[in-house]
Amino acid sequence: MEESVSERAYAKVNLGLDVLRRRPDGYHELRMIMQTVSLFDEVEIRRTEGAAGGEAGGPEGAVSLVTDAPGIPTDMHNLACRAAALVRERCGLPGGVRIFLRKRIPSEAGLAGGSADAAAVLRGMNRLFSLGLSAEELSEMGLSLGADVPYCVRGGTALAEGIGERLTRLPDLPQCRIRIRKPPFGLSTPGIFRALDREEVRPEDHPDMDRVIAAVRAGNLADAAASIGNLLELPAARERPEILNLKRKFQEEGALGASMSGSGSAVLGIFPPGSGDEALPAETKSGIFPLAREDGGLPPGGPDMPPCREEILPDGTRLFDTVPVPAVMP
Repeated sequence: MEESVSERAYAKVNLGLDVLRRRPDGYHELRMIMQTVSLFDEVEIRRTEGAAGGEAGGPEGAVSLVTDAPGIPTDMHNLACRAAALVRERCGLPGGVRIFLRKRIPSEAGLAGGSADAAAVLRGMNRLFSLGLSAEELSEMGLSLGADVPYCVRGGTALAEGIGERLTRLPDLPQCRIRIRKPPFGLSTPGIFRALDREEVRPEDHPDMDRVIAAVRAGNLADAAASIGNLLELPAARERPEILNLKRKFQEEGALGASMSGSGSAVLGIFPPGSGDEALPAETKSGIFPLAREDGGLPPGGPDMPPCREEILPDGTRLFDTVPVPAVMP
């Protein structure tokens, strides 16, 4: 019986994002093309005897979380804790768990960091307790946590519709480089959607989602990249014009296409495979946790990971150089 498991919580970017309408329940009907990339948070889940200091979910919850990221909640306000508590409740699991979370995915970026962490915990709990739950069952659980969680359970390249819960697998994106710029400021998802509701959206403002899908299915990277777009750029760029400057920077550097991810504030640029190889080590060290320290703190370092390099630019922007990551569950 395993006492601990490790999972990678991969960030997602949007190759396309269109908003079709605002629903009567206040949610927005979306059509999105999602892609996981090799930027990830690191999650380790360890069995515990039961309730311990700092646990979330009350005496029966026995879910605790330690993270290296200041300002990240360690109680039920964290989706990772809620994911673990949900699995324990649904499956009637004994004992408790302690989650160690090393954050690399920036928040308020449109990269689904919190949803990715929750999905990694769902997969990890499934493995740790040998539950045998399918991706569909984990996704159903995840939907109660957030609209992006079902996609993050599987990852890879997918079309997401509805509020994000209706998923259609797409072929893997052709080999390429996906660079991400996260400026020093973040953007609020509810705020950006409220601002969109005030916009006068023209037909030509909507991205050509069908063209992106057709290009991905045909394995045509250049056409797919040239067609990426995000309707939420309209309100985001009105609030923070720097978003357009980040896109322009990628275009000047030779990107095949550039767009904001999610509700921002991160912007991605798609580059041909091999672009910038001279600056990216063949093997980058940073990955999965070793066992937790006896004092319960976060351990340093870890073994290798898929290629991902981060730089902090002089203005405080975080620049990530990543590659696409295929689905982690069938």
